Amino acid sequence: MQLNNYIGGKWQDAGDANYVPVTNPANGEELAQVRLSTTDDVNLAVAAAKEAQKKWALVPAPKRADYLYEIGRIMKEKKEHLAQVLTKEMGKVIEEGRGEVQEGIDMAFYMAGEGRRLFGQTTPSELADKFAMSVRAPIGVVGLITPWNFPVAIATWKSFPAIVSGNTFLWKPATLTPMMAYEMAKIFEQAELPAGVANIVFGSGSTVGTAMIEHPDVKVISFTGSTSTGRSVAELGGRHLKKVSLEMGGKNAVIVMDDADIGLAVEGILWSAFGTAGQRCTACSRVIVHKDVKEELETRLLEAMENLTIGDGMDESVRIGPVINKQALEKIQSYVQIGKDDGATLLAGGEILSEGELSQGNYYAPTLFTNVARDSRIAQEEIFGPVVSLIEVSSLDEAIEVNNSVAFGLSSSIYSRDVNTVFKAQRDLDTGIVYINAGTSGAEIHLPFGGTKGTGNGHRDSGVAALDVYTEWKSIYVDFSGKLQRAQIDNL
Repeated sequence: MQLNNYIGGKWQDAGDANYVPVTNPANGEELAQVRLSTTDDVNLAVAAAKEAQKKWALVPAPKRADYLYEIGRIMKEKKEHLAQVLTKEMGKVIEEGRGEVQEGIDMAFYMAGEGRRLFGQTTPSELADKFAMSVRAPIGVVGLITPWNFPVAIATWKSFPAIVSGNTFLWKPATLTPMMAYEMAKIFEQAELPAGVANIVFGSGSTVGTAMIEHPDVKVISFTGSTSTGRSVAELGGRHLKKVSLEMGGKNAVIVMDDADIGLAVEGILWSAFGTAGQRCTACSRVIVHKDVKEELETRLLEAMENLTIGDGMDESVRIGPVINKQALEKIQSYVQIGKDDGATLLAGGEILSEGELSQGNYYAPTLFTNVARDSRIAQEEIFGPVVSLIEVSSLDEAIEVNNSVAFGLSSSIYSRDVNTVFKAQRDLDTGIVYINAGTSGAEIHLPFGGTKGTGNGHRDSGVAALDVYTEWKSIYVDFSGKLQRAQIDNL
């Protein structure tokens, strides 16, 4: 199967386009071939989006919302099919695949509800016989660049608020996981979304992504990916005066205090660290543990890790699937060696799994380090794999200091039964998301998603905050006095 672009409500002909294979990371099977588009393809998609946006912006927002309700309905109907496609192309276990599709369904219905809100503000004027208000206005054509680890959920975080706000969009999915974008294009067709509102252009970031950012008619770029790439996106976008929304890396920590429920903490750490094989921006890669419970936590974590099943995510009994490709395996292995060289103690894992049924896929053993120095590379840099570092502290203040000492600020977590500890932590942890007595993963779509420092640039996906990325504020003054009134002059 060849995956071709969806532009202006039509599928592009293959022509003489170049393609690269899409493979299942669990077994190396080729699933499809995806188009490597050119700048000309981007130009064609922008032209279609720009033309469609003129009419789309005039469609009443509640009617735009009706399309999202229909898209959500179709996604719900096809949930199992979509989850299986997702698991095959990305590798996450089928349970997580279903959860990710559900996240897209939830976002469709949530953002559809905004079609009857999209609230502005009214405010008293300082002058007589004058009315003042602000409204949200669509921006135009927006460009969406999404990662391989959440190939549908993140795309819905970005595209659905864009749609309900009256924008049209170009979506460049990751070349490693393009099949969910193809499935979504078919859903857009089935929902009869007007031609040109949604446009999907496959290809590399260096070609397609750059062309999107540089195109004068693309007014907004929303990017999720690595911090290094995000920095380049921001630099290029700034040069072209683009509105750029960035959601990037994380180095997230679970804090386990001496009064914590250790059993509950172990469950949260396992899910946060090893779910999606550690390939989440919210994955727990550090456990900051109080010295009084460190030994108990280590012991119970090791016991629990022995029961983790590893394999093809399509197997319902498997809890950890493969990482995305061989390059990811090599990167993870290199960081494990760095950890050893820096003096950390390897308690479990630390190896590529290549025996038996695992030999055809990209599997890495769940890995646990202890006695990790807070400033070591494995405690500071994003690994993006199933590797966890235990860092010992002796107080809450020290735990918060260690948590905040990294370059990222996405998600943090604390386990404690003390309400004073909890409230101090939620105030002082320098991350965009804070969990109490839960792991670092599990964001819900009706709250803002994003972080501080090297994680983002102040914008947020999800929740009402996402509308700020895809709308402009317009202030409107209606003077019905029948005479010239000058603010700050005639009212004094």
